[in-house]
Amino acid sequence: MASNNHPEPDADAESGPSGGVQSVERALAVLEILAREGQAGVSEIAEEMGIHKSTVSRLMGSLVSRDMVQQNNDRGKYQLGFGILRLASVIPGRLSLVHEARPVLEGLAAEFKETVNLAVLRSNYAVNVDQAMGPSTLATYDWVGSLTPLHATSSGKILLAALATDERDRILKETGLPARTSRTITNRQELDRQLLEAGSKGYAVVREEFEIGLNAIAVPVHNHQGNVVGSISISGPAFRFDPEKIPGLVEALREAGLQISANMGYARR
Repeated sequence: MASNNHPEPDADAESGPSGGVQSVERALAVLEILAREGQAGVSEIAEEMGIHKSTVSRLMGSLVSRDMVQQNNDRGKYQLGFGILRLASVIPGRLSLVHEARPVLEGLAAEFKETVNLAVLRSNYAVNVDQAMGPSTLATYDWVGSLTPLHATSSGKILLAALATDERDRILKETGLPARTSRTITNRQELDRQLLEAGSKGYAVVREEFEIGLNAIAVPVHNHQGNVVGSISISGPAFRFDPEKIPGLVEALREAGLQISANMGYARR
């Protein structure tokens, strides 16, 4: 670990407003060091922070008392404690996918003037959980709550592509590949090829596979652990909506997916 010059004078001046802030900043710095290193001793932490070991010892005492840090058996070194998990565990529950996605969906619908849907995987289907309507939308069908086949929709293909092979095999064995239209992919090898391509490109396109006259494109949404938890799609009439030929659409949809993912705690790689 890097050292920050010489230890500062330990004036024990951590009382009062400014001292309290300094103590908080130092405690956070300790947690960051342990998160990065996995474990560290008082001397190592003091050296990196440039403060006296006695100050670090006091900080450790406070953090240990709140289960933020625990001392292991490796020569008295410290590591993050279960209190960190207790705090972190409440964050995902507060991050509602629909809530975080809503303004992004509305922005896409306004920009591209088509229908935008947010879908998640439920019971072997893609379930639309929110929708934003563009001003050019011809129909007013509400897709929210609709179960749509994974193999015949853009959102479904994104969700399928993110699954482990055994889970994907299980689902497709149970659902089969029924034809929704004459353009639906009903060959497993071709579907696997498209899923591989979707994973590589970062988006999936369907052209009249779910409904004649309807095209769509979708991208994934990730959670704080990096797992795909949903998909956002834009759909429109085939006579005017060819996703890969509309300037800026693919890039805007990808960025929207990343924006929602970031709202869900995903760190862009």
